Amino acid sequence: MYLKRWLLLAPLLLIVFLLQSYFWVPTYENQATGNPKRLVTYIEGSSGDAKILNPILHADTASSSIVSLVFEGLLDLDENLELRGRLATDWTISERASLFVSPSNRFPDGDDVTGTRLVARIRAALKDSAFSALAENIHAIDVLPPTRTTQTISIQERDEEEKPARRELDVIFNVPERVVFSLRRVDQDFFTRLLPVIGDRYLEHFPYEQYVEFPAEVKPDVRMQIFAQVSERFPVAEHNPVIVFQLRKGVRFHDGHEFDAGDVKFTYASIMDPKNLSPRTSDFEPIKDVEIIDAHAVRIVYKRLFSPAINAWTMGILPEHLLNADAVQREMDARGLSDAARAAFGMRDSQFNRAPIGSGLFRFVEWQSDEFIHLTRNDEYWEGPAEYHDYYMRIVPDLLTQEMEFRAGAVDYYGTQPHQVARYQEDDQYQSFSSTGFGYTYIGYNNRRPLFADPDVRRALGMAMNVDDFITYLLYGEGERMTGPYPKNTQWYDPAVAPLPYDPDGARQLLEARGWRLNADGWLEKDGKIFEFNLITNSGNPVRKNIMTIAQNAWKKIGVKCNTQYFEWAVFLKDFVNTGDFDAVVLGWSMGIDPDLYQLWHSSQAGPQQLNFIGYHNPVADDLIVRIRQEYNLDVQRALAHQLHRLIAEEQPYTFLYAPLGTRVLDKKIVLVHAEEDGSERYEKIYPIKSGDITFHFRQWRKLELTPQF
Repeated sequence: MYLKRWLLLAPLLLIVFLLQSYFWVPTYENQATGNPKRLVTYIEGSSGDAKILNPILHADTASSSIVSLVFEGLLDLDENLELRGRLATDWTISERASLFVSPSNRFPDGDDVTGTRLVARIRAALKDSAFSALAENIHAIDVLPPTRTTQTISIQERDEEEKPARRELDVIFNVPERVVFSLRRVDQDFFTRLLPVIGDRYLEHFPYEQYVEFPAEVKPDVRMQIFAQVSERFPVAEHNPVIVFQLRKGVRFHDGHEFDAGDVKFTYASIMDPKNLSPRTSDFEPIKDVEIIDAHAVRIVYKRLFSPAINAWTMGILPEHLLNADAVQREMDARGLSDAARAAFGMRDSQFNRAPIGSGLFRFVEWQSDEFIHLTRNDEYWEGPAEYHDYYMRIVPDLLTQEMEFRAGAVDYYGTQPHQVARYQEDDQYQSFSSTGFGYTYIGYNNRRPLFADPDVRRALGMAMNVDDFITYLLYGEGERMTGPYPKNTQWYDPAVAPLPYDPDGARQLLEARGWRLNADGWLEKDGKIFEFNLITNSGNPVRKNIMTIAQNAWKKIGVKCNTQYFEWAVFLKDFVNTGDFDAVVLGWSMGIDPDLYQLWHSSQAGPQQLNFIGYHNPVADDLIVRIRQEYNLDVQRALAHQLHRLIAEEQPYTFLYAPLGTRVLDKKIVLVHAEEDGSERYEKIYPIKSGDITFHFRQWRKLELTPQF
């Protein structure tokens, strides 16, 4: 009897329990009820765990997110994507330019060249109005006496068995007199402007063989290697851009140690130390020297013109006192490492990478692998502490789970998929932000293949496709047309360049003008060959696979026969892209803020394993690319980048398709907090900056208990 009553009563009790829990269990709307700390705790979901929390070593997105909060660079980008000071308060860019005195040369009037005569002639020329721009830029002219320097040269020769072998050889270079110019600003045409004074061929021939000393038994082919390397290290005319950073005073690392110029120099040395295997080496390789002026000023001297180099200083600065030789020795002693382990020990092996100490907005607290990383705010941050007290990055690999966590209020940020955007835009609980990023998708044609050698043929292929179909049906409208090689949200992209029109008839006419005629089967044919090629991409990317299908159908309508294939990513790269063994390819680039496109578009970068894998070659483009990376005047650089954009858009080595929009969603209760002079607070809606980033003002974010009315 009691059992029957209990069986009847138990469901009723469960129903009562569930009903009353409705009133006390926090919902998304009141998730901070009983937990006020939730309002000052920001939780971000990440599909993958961080790998290494060190600004000179990390190479993955999750690590980057944490590193950007724990460490700070000398510079970063402001709301308009222009450089602004962070650990540096100010910086100036100038140039030292040096010119060998070459007695084997003659002046244009036939007179002998000496250091005294060279300087005298240049000074005299600067008084001429024709050289007014040059005169205005030159701050000082000095003559350096000859010196001797020993250089270690790596040479290739044959051993006793006639097999190739490399060895190091010390040679002496007797550096001749040099005229050194201190310039107020960097001028990549400086030496060209001097040619009327020094002679058109002064820079072309310098007798290095008269100035290099090496063992007499060195063979002729080895001598040529020596001369080539010495001339590269000691060019006749050398540009040395100089950046002087004034460092912010009073900044401290999270352990209380004061930041100074020594930390900047140490960071550079750590990057260039081959034992550390830093992926940032190429960004800092152009540096010739880092000179400490005083505790709060540092001078960076570069080997050559390379304007993108300054952007490298947005990278976080390391604390020297925690990672220098003494600190490494203490760590190895504490860990009881063997002699073999000590010999191989590099920064990648340091425990610092699991418990970093920087000078950024947040301090590191804890890292539970594959679960979460916890940071807490830096109350001593030089710009003022963050509104959020704690930051968590939770590892949530599955995208569906991420969305569920977000909708339950357990995660504060969610990056939506294209098909989800409309749903969130219509939901009053959330604020969503859609903007272009730094990437774009394209179809690239192998310009080496005769079929794609003609720009008008490539143009016709682009005109045959309705790119709006890709955006509408594949991206659910979450994309924008692209016309050239730069990210759309940068100043280098030329918005005046119109996209190719969708014009199948015009496309067919272009091809017919080049001898292509429809045959009885409906395919374009020329000289007995059908217009046929293979379009490939990588598997695992349904959008790219669908692009191939839409393009294939579009080209079929004008008589072009396209076969499609997709391959596993490693095979796709190794056997096709890296070898240049393909007809056409669907791919995308994720770009940066810099205008330097040397690796992607310069003809010298079209070999195996290089990034100009479509084999684009245009001497005018090559010259523009080099001038852009050597130009330090932003206005001139922008004009050159627009020229390059227009040229590439005209030649259509790619069919530029679209830049996908990225959409991020936040709770509407998260706002920007502004402190007023009277002690009150003003709230503002979060907004994206020019790059599309919504976290630029993250220091001022806070979650309110109730949704504000803006």
